[in-house]
Amino acid sequence: MLDHVWIVTPTYDEAENIERLVEVTLPVLAKSPVRRFSWLIVDDGSPDGTGEIADWLACRHAPIRVMHRSGKEGLASAYIDGFRLALSEGASHVVEMDADLSHDPAYLPRIFAAADAGADVVLGSRYVAGGGVDDWGVLRRVVSRSGCWYARTVLGVGVRDLTGGYKCFSAETLRDLDLEHRDARGYAFQVELTYRALELGHDVVEVPIVFRDRHAGHSKMTAGIAAEAAWLVPAMRLRRERPVPTA
Repeated sequence: MLDHVWIVTPTYDEAENIERLVEVTLPVLAKSPVRRFSWLIVDDGSPDGTGEIADWLACRHAPIRVMHRSGKEGLASAYIDGFRLALSEGASHVVEMDADLSHDPAYLPRIFAAADAGADVVLGSRYVAGGGVDDWGVLRRVVSRSGCWYARTVLGVGVRDLTGGYKCFSAETLRDLDLEHRDARGYAFQVELTYRALELGHDVVEVPIVFRDRHAGHSKMTAGIAAEAAWLVPAMRLRRERPVPTA
């Protein structure tokens, strides 16, 4: 049984989703093999009132806490701030979960089971047997699979869903990842974290999930975020292969 699991959920303009996410997730957590859980919502000053709704939810549900940040600082820094707080308060494991209901909480018991069995990183994977995507058109499917193939090929690793963001890390793994020194600001952060874990010899296990399109609202993906991922992936590989200077 896992000791103290923290869920970290970054939000920006997710007022249409956050209450529904809490409603469907809390019953799953209550039945999960976890001794204690906390849920941190990290809001980047959402102008649509997401932060205020999160505060209201925190008043109703003791495990929920809210971190308010002054503005839109990016996915990577939201997670890092959340990881830092979770580790400082004794988390044994930390889960990344999107706010838009694309990460179905029904898969949490499966993720927890893999972590309890000893995996350092558990990745909810769309691209292993039993996984998949729903509500996507052909173009989006092709772009997603191509992005995963590109990252996997350039980095030379076997993980099928390197861009996936539904993850559970052991506290020890997060401490090893040197989170204060990272390159990615957006979704490339997901590739960077998994790759660093593999580089350090941590056990990354993929469990199948079906990823669904967001419940409401608009995607935060932009051309700039996609471009960042395109150039950062080979940069990660080059940095690994660059020889260390000798004295």
